[in-house]
Amino acid sequence: MTKRDTVRETAPAIRPFRVDVPEADLADLRRRIEATRWPDRETVSDRSQGAQLAELDELVRYWGTDYDWRKAEAQLNAFEQFVTTIDGVDIHFIHVRSGHPNALPLIITHGWPGSVFEQIKIIGPLTDPTAFGGRAEDAFDVVIPSLPGFGFSSRPTETGWGVERVANAWDVLMKRLGYIRYVAQGGDWGSGVVEAMARQAPEGLLGIHINLPAVFPPNAAAAIASGGPAPAGLSEQERAEFDSIRTFIQNGGWAYLTMMSSRPQAVGYGLADSPAGLAAFLLVHGGFGKWAYGKDPQQSPTRDEVLDNLSLYWLTDTAASAARFYWENRDVNLISAAAQKTEEISVPVAITAFPDDDLFRAPETWTRHAFPSLIYFHQADRGGHFAAWEEPQLFSDEIRAAFQSLR
Repeated sequence: MTKRDTVRETAPAIRPFRVDVPEADLADLRRRIEATRWPDRETVSDRSQGAQLAELDELVRYWGTDYDWRKAEAQLNAFEQFVTTIDGVDIHFIHVRSGHPNALPLIITHGWPGSVFEQIKIIGPLTDPTAFGGRAEDAFDVVIPSLPGFGFSSRPTETGWGVERVANAWDVLMKRLGYIRYVAQGGDWGSGVVEAMARQAPEGLLGIHINLPAVFPPNAAAAIASGGPAPAGLSEQERAEFDSIRTFIQNGGWAYLTMMSSRPQAVGYGLADSPAGLAAFLLVHGGFGKWAYGKDPQQSPTRDEVLDNLSLYWLTDTAASAARFYWENRDVNLISAAAQKTEEISVPVAITAFPDDDLFRAPETWTRHAFPSLIYFHQADRGGHFAAWEEPQLFSDEIRAAFQSLR
């Protein structure tokens, strides 16, 4: 037994947590927004050079005047939240137990530039399915942690916090909560975390569900990396996905990945000092722009919900520490199933592909080849990269279906 293992066993304190941002911090945010020094406008009529000045100016000024963080704070505080120290890092998490007997424990992991705000709309449908058209036997106990360096989790002060270490911490967390059997779900970097959990296969992990699988076969991944032609023999869907992601990369779609994987501190210095800079970076590279600039109260997420997420990054000063997660995982090839070692996963895997995901839409053929233990695959008819935020009811239905055979 290592010293670290001893610490985990003898100091498993779980402390209640409540969000209470000082008013001075909110006043400082408003002052900084008011003092924003804007660059000159773009020289194109679209967003190809980044966030457009007129749109961003309107959004940021709304952020500094009419937006109300206290509503977001109340949303979080409506759920039981806790902090516990694992491997030297304080992990913040939401924990909601179902009122139904025999609920299946489920840990859900967000990615970048997301947060626990992505998943709060699915807590009700998952923990209380009878109130949302489901059955009592479909209930889950839900655990939603903030990744280390994100949100209200503390920022690691040493290197080594990549997906493998987070995966191990999540198993410690679930067992610390008393769960001896559970399932795990993740999107974006959360997919990488739960895939790592599945490779580690800790006792009690029954299966995983992901909605961003890295399933490019080696020849397709190599062709994209080299800029070469598409491999022969691709189906129409496979060729469409190959062309889509190659175009995405060639047009600078992964510029943020290169920046944060190589120089996260350089990114963080600017984002920690300017709310407008933080908004511009997260909206463009995080894919929130299509909601942030819209004012339809029926859209999901709403403009205010996008600002909830931006405010969380600002108020916790986690732009740099979140960017370092890319540096920690800089050797992870996000489009190669071989590099992700998916063939090593023997734990049951369930996957939902969402059609509007502008990063990757997994063809079923590649998915089945990449994951030998695949037990569920479904192509949803709507939803995108932030599916839990966009389509909470549909996403919850997918989770129920994915894990049905593992109960």
